Amino acid sequence: MFGAHSRAQTAAAYIRYLYPKAVLESYLVNNDEQNADSIDGVPVIRLSQNAELNRNYPVVLGTRSVYHAAIVQELQNLGMQNIYPITVELDLKLRNAYLNAYFSGIGRRFAKINDTDTLGEPSGKDQGEMQACIYVAKSIFDKPLKKDAFLADYEKIIQVGAALTKERLEEHGVLDSSGENISDRNRQFCELTGLYWIWKHAKEDIVGLVHYRRHFLLPEDWEERMRRYKIDVILPVPLYVAPSVEGNYRNRHVSEDWDIMLAYLKQHDSSRFHHVKEVFAGNLYCPCNMFIMKKEILNVLCNWMFPIIETVVKRQGMRTDVYQNRYPGFLSERLITLFFEMYRNQYNIVYADKNFLP
Repeated sequence: MFGAHSRAQTAAAYIRYLYPKAVLESYLVNNDEQNADSIDGVPVIRLSQNAELNRNYPVVLGTRSVYHAAIVQELQNLGMQNIYPITVELDLKLRNAYLNAYFSGIGRRFAKINDTDTLGEPSGKDQGEMQACIYVAKSIFDKPLKKDAFLADYEKIIQVGAALTKERLEEHGVLDSSGENISDRNRQFCELTGLYWIWKHAKEDIVGLVHYRRHFLLPEDWEERMRRYKIDVILPVPLYVAPSVEGNYRNRHVSEDWDIMLAYLKQHDSSRFHHVKEVFAGNLYCPCNMFIMKKEILNVLCNWMFPIIETVVKRQGMRTDVYQNRYPGFLSERLITLFFEMYRNQYNIVYADKNFLP
């Protein structure tokens, strides 16, 4: 496996679970980043002409695709020919195959909005027409897309961080700065300022949140399917992270944020704290703060989640590191996952793949 960080470890987990006879010989790296000597007993080897490697072994590239061409050339220069990049398409295929096998193994349904065979029996009851809107979070500070992207008729741009600028994306667009809002906190809360506005102001029966670069891959009749199969929530297909949801956060972000969040959950919901620890000890979470759900469920989620985030922010404040300053959004990804794990027997939850627009 080329790479030793989260992408590589995730790809390795998918492959080892799906192909139990496969043996991971090593993780390969070619830079001076901080790398462990081994990962779960598998050695991490620095590439060089002197590295003792079997040139006949296949090498899977578990890095960002922008590095693939250079890595392939380097590996070929070392005599390796069986090279398999994890492309977006292959990652999607492996992730779905893994989740289908994993959920089946623990006796749970892995239901996807685009696969009616997984949705159960349709309801004979007509729930009637429901208004739906998926809000697309976009800021004037965002980098432009390489190609123009067209919104679906059910999508609507919400300008996040609108309070921080006089520039407007659309003449009469939705602004997260109207009415009750936290728009001026966008540099720290990111798309959560849009989520807050949707919670406080959206009137649609079904609401969603996506990003200008990330959209759900939905069938044309997804709204009808929500009604026909009595679906309450659509979440992005879960992502596997190592060593666990909690461990992954601690490795990538500031551990004290996590400690404060856990303390809040233990104090305010001690009877279910064992479930909290169980979910965070697992390896799956729904990334990107993306969702589609009935508005009344969003209200329950936000009433529960925002006080937790505010408690952490009150203690931790602002950070000079721009990336780590976004910790409210990193925590909310894990909290949304936790919320729907706690309520998975109460709500009908299905999943959808998402894209990424360069």
